[in-house]
Amino acid sequence: MSHSHHHHKDSISGLKIAFFLNAGFTTLEIFGGLWTNSIAIITDALHDSGDCLALGLAWYLQRLSAKGPDFKYTYGYGRFSTLGALVTGLILVVGLSFICWTAIERLRAPQEVKAFGMLGLAVLGILFNGTAAWNLRGGHSLNEKVASWHLIEDTLGWGAVLIGSAAMMIWNVPIIDPLLSLLISVFILWNVIGNLRKVLSVLLQHAPASFDQTAFETSLSNVPGVVDSHHTHTWTLDGETHVLSMHLIMARDSRRDEIVAAKKRVHDLLRKQDFEHVSIEVELEGESCYLDPKSTA
Repeated sequence: MSHSHHHHKDSISGLKIAFFLNAGFTTLEIFGGLWTNSIAIITDALHDSGDCLALGLAWYLQRLSAKGPDFKYTYGYGRFSTLGALVTGLILVVGLSFICWTAIERLRAPQEVKAFGMLGLAVLGILFNGTAAWNLRGGHSLNEKVASWHLIEDTLGWGAVLIGSAAMMIWNVPIIDPLLSLLISVFILWNVIGNLRKVLSVLLQHAPASFDQTAFETSLSNVPGVVDSHHTHTWTLDGETHVLSMHLIMARDSRRDEIVAAKKRVHDLLRKQDFEHVSIEVELEGESCYLDPKSTA
């Protein structure tokens, strides 16, 4: 319990530091993009603004997710962090689509940029975003992983800006700026869409990716007294805390202590795979299942 509490405090601290680092640099970046007339920097400023929203939501929702179950949210508040990831991802997709369109317009009519200023901002971008990403390393929740991936993308994006600005200091090729913008935008969009698919799978109650139901049912066959199982349903609350409900069919002559032992064995099998909410309905062999439409029970 204390380990979980310590991890939760570390998560909040890492997100808090990442948020303030990102917010401070985003402010510098907006002014820097306007000063250098760089669409690549303005692109990343928009992305960083989305990251600020993501980190702010992640920070707030990470605290909220620690709230225990109540009559409104009987599984607790953990899924609010997933909702924040969804909102942020959609904002990024819309914003970056607009930036791609703007960059294409710049390709048709390239404009001069201040390459030296871009170089300076790129160095700052790598330092700020790299430090923020470092503070979120090793995150366990989907919320932390999405935020961390965004910051890693930022660091790589600024590496591309650094290379591009250095090239433009040598050669007068302003088309490099919108090309970099497109490359950064497409790269970010690709990964944001991938993250959105994971978020949607959680919200749509997809079975946990790490759970092998066939292997689980094979393990059940080795539990003394267990004959079969059915109506097994699994989903994940937030990508790391899972739920399962099932009907366990026991031998007709099973004693109460054998049923209790079998249920404990099932809980032990699932606990190794991050299942924290497990409901088991026990039926004796030959009994009618009340969920079976053919049942007369």
